[in-house]
Amino acid sequence: MSKALFVTGKLAREALQNILKKIELPFSYDVAVLPISVAALMNVTWVASKLTDLRGADTVILPGLCQGDEELLSKALGVKVIKGPKDLKDLPGFFGLAAHQTRVGPSVQILAEIVDAHRLSLEEIEEKAAGYKAKGASIIDLGGPVRGAIPNVSEIVTMLKGLGYRVSLDTFDEETALKANEAGIDLYLSINGSNMDLADKMSCPVVVIPDFEDKSIDSLVRNVTRLKEMGKRYIADPVLDPLPFGLSRSIHRFVEYRSRFPEDEMLMGTGNLTELTEADSTGINALLLGICSELNVNYVLTTEVVSWARGAVREAYIASALNESAKQSGMLPKGFGFGLVTVRDMPFESYSEEEIVNIHRHVTDKNFRIFVIGDCIYIFNNSIFLRGKDAGELFGELNVTDPGHAFYLGRELEKASLAAKLGKKYVQERPLNWGYLSDDDI
Repeated sequence: MSKALFVTGKLAREALQNILKKIELPFSYDVAVLPISVAALMNVTWVASKLTDLRGADTVILPGLCQGDEELLSKALGVKVIKGPKDLKDLPGFFGLAAHQTRVGPSVQILAEIVDAHRLSLEEIEEKAAGYKAKGASIIDLGGPVRGAIPNVSEIVTMLKGLGYRVSLDTFDEETALKANEAGIDLYLSINGSNMDLADKMSCPVVVIPDFEDKSIDSLVRNVTRLKEMGKRYIADPVLDPLPFGLSRSIHRFVEYRSRFPEDEMLMGTGNLTELTEADSTGINALLLGICSELNVNYVLTTEVVSWARGAVREAYIASALNESAKQSGMLPKGFGFGLVTVRDMPFESYSEEEIVNIHRHVTDKNFRIFVIGDCIYIFNNSIFLRGKDAGELFGELNVTDPGHAFYLGRELEKASLAAKLGKKYVQERPLNWGYLSDDDI
């Protein structure tokens, strides 16, 4: 575009003009203020009747909440028409002026473990497998009991393979391993000195780990050497230990192994951190998949057992894509918008108190407007202006008697209170942004 015409209402005029002054747009622009207080109440038919002077613009930019099909307005006006963001403060990012970089896909294959598969029906296993695949899993991993067999492992593997899944098995029970091998598993976890003879009986590649009594890199290398002598394809897992019981040493094993064997395939099991650390798994996955990106780890095994690790499969997928995008672009892993910021929020611009007071001056109706600045909530109409931190106290001062209106304001004030507490962006009548958790496609 060479010139844009921003369409707005009377209340948002000054805020829009202030924002446009602060950003450098690669085109010229003008602002058309139509005779309506709230821009969100516009619809394209009404705009067509009121917007009579395009001022030489080749593109009209409507408020994001304007109702109707912009293509109809484009035909009526004879110029391109687009809808801007739903909040004025998002204009810089809307025009690509924020730190958006080229995004690429993940660099790892994700093994999503169905824990205690021996306790589940075939229907439950199929449902879990479908859910994990939709979240980005490449391989469905079957986890059995710590000791003992998965009695119907052949039936489970046959069912999953028939549905087109790649399947791995995580058990040290030899009988279960051999039955799964006959049924056609794609990968076996795991081999070390305690069951090395089993490796030669498996048709599929195997994951090799250090010995139980000796987790050193030397132990892992010994086991790898034996598999090489067998001519067996392997994937090395130096084993990640939990906090605060050896994580640093185990990361060093990963680094040292990659240094010694730059071409070997490697696997990292992230569950020892995501499952065993009482913290949201999003940040832990971002960190671990960053290490995987640095070390060119090829596979990640993850689980979703404990409540705070629910979503770990999708998070591992996103975290790998985030770190790989950063790696390939030579940028830090920020500004890509993959959605791993869930509880807090991405950087955003908020209105100042001066701007809100100015908006209040122009309000002539009884409809309440709600804003959040920092940890404070503002609610006002033509006769009331309130500022506070307690949603309940603010609601009590409104003296609303209509049940429907009271429900609406109570819901919005509670949402505003949550946004203020967490530092999230609040826009009236819009849901809060929970990162990838807000994505309807996952």
